Amino acid sequence: MRVNVKLDDDAHTFAFIYAQARGLRMGKAISELLRRAEQAPPIANASLLTRNRHGRLVKRKVPGKVVTPAMVKKYAEDDPLKPFAYRASLRFFSRMKS
Repeated sequence: MRVNVKLDDDAHTFAFIYAQARGLRMGKAISELLRRAEQAPPIANASLLTRNRHGRLVKRKVPGKVVTPAMVKKYAEDDPLKPFAYRASLRFFSRMKS
């Protein structure tokens, strides 16, 4: 089946490299990757949504510590690659807000 699909840049790059490494065309490579993903065993507790006692979908509480921009900045001050690390973290957190 022929179809046009808009891929994110990182997904396109991954599929392109995978196709070249395996000697496949892009369509075959993407089909193969999708089939492999479909056959992969499910990850336990991978969903961030769960149902409450009323049957409504709610965001599941994720255990662990939350990393804030202030924590990244403090860590970057101790890092010899400070300018790069801080700029990269700003780009990362700016994408999360949108």
